[in-house]
Amino acid sequence: MTEPTPISPTDSRDALRARIEAAERRNADRTLADQARNAATAAVDYTRANPLTVIGGALAAGLVIGLLTRPGRRVASRVAHSTAGAISGAASSASSGVKNVASRGGSRFGQMIGQAAVTYAMTLIDEVLETARAGQERAEELGDAAGVQAKKITARTSNAAGSAADSTRALARKTRAAAADMVRDLGRKTKG
Repeated sequence: MTEPTPISPTDSRDALRARIEAAERRNADRTLADQARNAATAAVDYTRANPLTVIGGALAAGLVIGLLTRPGRRVASRVAHSTAGAISGAASSASSGVKNVASRGGSRFGQMIGQAAVTYAMTLIDEVLETARAGQERAEELGDAAGVQAKKITARTSNAAGSAADSTRALARKTRAAAADMVRDLGRKTKG
């Protein structure tokens, strides 16, 4: 067997540079339209390969964006309250149903088990509702915090844009003054 010839670091660096330059040339030759077309094709291929993932991601993104807005939080609050009312109503109906069955007949032990089951179910429902309320409050806090941060970012961006505009105006004035001075100097030199 033959021994592989060692590649010097300089040769491998040069080969890497050549590959990078070739890639840069290919990227420079591609137009923005080609890049957009390739990105769209890749997105369509991914969507066809993973439709449920794309739909789930779109729904999750829409839900999060919706909850970040004030109207979205109001709708979520109404839905949570309606759900809580429906669950509470169903639980009380179940409780009264168990009591009716127990009162019509059955052993005392059966009545106690029924009461314990209803009490346990009511406790679970109350815990679920409390957790939902806490989650809703946290979502509202996050939405409010996101709104405050968005306002801060908007203010900073506005200030930065104003500062950049002021700097640009000052630079334009300086450039205009320098150009006027050069024109005056050229005019004097050509007359004199």
